[in-house]
Amino acid sequence: MRGRRARPRRQRPRRAVIVVVATGVVIVLAVLAAVGMLITRAAQARGAQPPGVGTTLVVASDSRAAQAADDATASAEQRAAAAYLAEQPTAYWLTPERDPIGEVRERIAHLAAQAREQNASLAVVVYGLPGRDCGGFSVGGLDDADYATWTGEIGTALAGARDVQRIVLLEPDSLALAPACGDLDDRARQLTAAVERLQGDNTWIYLDAGHSDWHSPSVMADIIAGTGLLERVRGFATNVSNYNSAAEEFAYAHALAAELGGGHAVIDTSRSGAGTNGEWCNATGRLIGEPGGAFGDEVVDTNLWIKPPGESDGTCNGGPPAGRWWADAAVELTRDVR
Repeated sequence: MRGRRARPRRQRPRRAVIVVVATGVVIVLAVLAAVGMLITRAAQARGAQPPGVGTTLVVASDSRAAQAADDATASAEQRAAAAYLAEQPTAYWLTPERDPIGEVRERIAHLAAQAREQNASLAVVVYGLPGRDCGGFSVGGLDDADYATWTGEIGTALAGARDVQRIVLLEPDSLALAPACGDLDDRARQLTAAVERLQGDNTWIYLDAGHSDWHSPSVMADIIAGTGLLERVRGFATNVSNYNSAAEEFAYAHALAAELGGGHAVIDTSRSGAGTNGEWCNATGRLIGEPGGAFGDEVVDTNLWIKPPGESDGTCNGGPPAGRWWADAAVELTRDVR
């Protein structure tokens, strides 16, 4: 599932390119890339600010943690853990299973309204890519046509919340897993089209960059550069759904940005408090990490809670299916703060 560990390959993969067979298609893609860069620069010129230290995400009233806090069948300790996590600013995961075509726009409108009330930023994780998770614990996703429709609806809804800072974490694991899945060219094409639908004024998009225990910075840089997307997004996200310490990911983000010749990062610290024990799926003995917006510099925009603590990584180490609430995990993750 999200945050899968893998050993860096000894050989650097060749850079992926989107294969086009018609000169007209090449021209169209070049024009779209230029338009995307102009949109980003125009937003910056109008004073839209990227995420940074002090960024606070919206606290969704109907998160799985909030629902678990009201579960009368849970123990007092389980409800207390859920209630604590329900109060923490955390990204919201958009999946076609939970927020399908025809309904996802309403979800974003609801989140944006709460963000206005809280004077907060809206961060969403878009997680519905065709072939998602490459047959792993989070297997699923949409076909190409439905993915285009779904991400189009997300983009339209985000554009309707221009007064709210929008942060998009685009398809965790999609790029870091691509070499193992053997579909980097397809994913580059799909992500390029998704960026076109999602980008807009004050929308800051971050690509998947794995984490510090997965690919080396040079290998991950080759993968990202092969998409041709770095100039059209804000940057990349690291440690999403993993457990590495903030210090390890901070160093990794800097090394990766250096390999790329630039770029910005956000780091997931939702479960970084005890560092990693070598497991990526429902690792035991872990703790919640630094609160979002706690640190940043000229490369790392800031840290955020991206993976909602208490939600399972998959049916491993005794956990329920991916994304389901796991009360015992919530208790363990919050044992030092309640």
